[in-house]
Amino acid sequence: MLNFFSHTTYLIHLSSFTIHLQLHKPEPTHTKPLDMELSTMLCLFASFLFILLFKSLIKSFLYPPKGRDLPLPPGTTGWPFIGETFQMYSQDPNVFFATKIKRYGSMFKSHILGYPCVMISNPEAAKFVLNKAQLFKPTFPASKERMLGKQAIFFHQGAYHANLRRLVLRTFMPEAIKDILSDIESIAQSCLKSWEGKLITTFLEMKTFTFNVALLSIFGKDEILCGEDLKRCYYTLERGYNSMPINLPGTLFHKAMKARKELAEIFAQIISTRRNMKQDHNDLLGSFMSEKAGLTDEQIADNIIGVIFAARDTTATVLTWIVKYLGENPSVLEAVTLRPFMTNKSNWYLKNLLVGTLQEEQESILRGKGESGEEMGLNWSDTKNMPVTSRVIQETLRIASILSFTFREAVEDVEFQGYLIPKGWKILPLFRNIHHSPDNFKEPEKFDPSRFEVAPKPNTFMPFGNGTHACPGNELAKLEILVLLHHLTTKYRWSVTGAKNGIQYGPFALPQNGLPITLFPKK
Repeated sequence: MLNFFSHTTYLIHLSSFTIHLQLHKPEPTHTKPLDMELSTMLCLFASFLFILLFKSLIKSFLYPPKGRDLPLPPGTTGWPFIGETFQMYSQDPNVFFATKIKRYGSMFKSHILGYPCVMISNPEAAKFVLNKAQLFKPTFPASKERMLGKQAIFFHQGAYHANLRRLVLRTFMPEAIKDILSDIESIAQSCLKSWEGKLITTFLEMKTFTFNVALLSIFGKDEILCGEDLKRCYYTLERGYNSMPINLPGTLFHKAMKARKELAEIFAQIISTRRNMKQDHNDLLGSFMSEKAGLTDEQIADNIIGVIFAARDTTATVLTWIVKYLGENPSVLEAVTLRPFMTNKSNWYLKNLLVGTLQEEQESILRGKGESGEEMGLNWSDTKNMPVTSRVIQETLRIASILSFTFREAVEDVEFQGYLIPKGWKILPLFRNIHHSPDNFKEPEKFDPSRFEVAPKPNTFMPFGNGTHACPGNELAKLEILVLLHHLTTKYRWSVTGAKNGIQYGPFALPQNGLPITLFPKK
């Protein structure tokens, strides 16, 4: 759920590029009519493309946009149509960005994923773009809107978006999510139990955990009634998400669209049942169904699919990186897990040595319950007494930078810092480069949670985005991470199998092969 709107923007565009890379060698054919038909189609396409280009040139010549006398930001745009997409993805994309920044500065032009764009790594400039919704709008490929639903929150701005954001915030605010803490804990314990003694792919198993939490937060107890069918349909939808958008029988896209229709039917059944029962519910669906929300069933379905899609992979990715970093930094893990009750003197020593470790912190909570005779389950105050663990989450968000960048589109010509950002161009705030700049963080490549004992400089840490599209679900995401880490670090140990230092790049950067580990219960 971490920054699920901004992350979804990132995922949607990156997955579109994945489609372009999935090229298949055509089957050989020896039939002349087919060759002639193909040649005719290619000629028609070329003619159509020429007309579009000619029309665009005439329009720009006759009606030069305001501000065209201003220079574009420095940089290069690469080959026609292709741009610099392949240069960017033939290596670590962050190396591409860093090279450009070193050469052109914190604001430069490029051409990726089929669009001319301006990339920015200045914190103040990033804030400007993310907060000026009237100048810069989120943008998405049409096929993704079809699959997720055109009424989903991250495809909109204005009053409709504001209403949806208010409904989501109402469900995911601390006062609301504390009521499902025990249910989240049960899900975490069940997942961990099922991983005992097995070689697991951390990312895949974390996706199962975050998916179950997402269903709980959306449907409450009702998700038990339709969970398996809902999961089956959603998994089919997810498999087709990165496929070519060809809606023909047998294709992944067609299967995904069919599964989406089934999902809408499942949601309609749940909505109908709730209306007949005439009971209030405190989950997200209940918020969407309230009379004040004013949403149609179609709008409700689109937004449920969107929230599930956005909530699942991002939080699972963060958890995967946390497991990796804790395994590589045993002193930090020890701090989070053990943290005993101490005298003032020992507290001073610990603060100056390491400022507490994750393991110390979590064991302290566990021991405190045993001494007081409380039930062993976590309560809300426990989750607010995990400062070291919270700093581990913050540092993971910074150094892993799950959201490397996000997309906006200029809705008009914009003058900024003496440069022109033309209407229709994409703007990419480069969060990872902001998070990894030595101007913003000392020794930025070092995993050091203690750096967050002091608040970072303004606008230099934006894991949840900024502005009207900032993540409204970050409190829920943080809660589920804290709960799972509590039980993982106090009851289990793990070892990584295979490559330990590789990174694979897809929509999100992940440890190699999703971080295979073997999980063992502590003796």
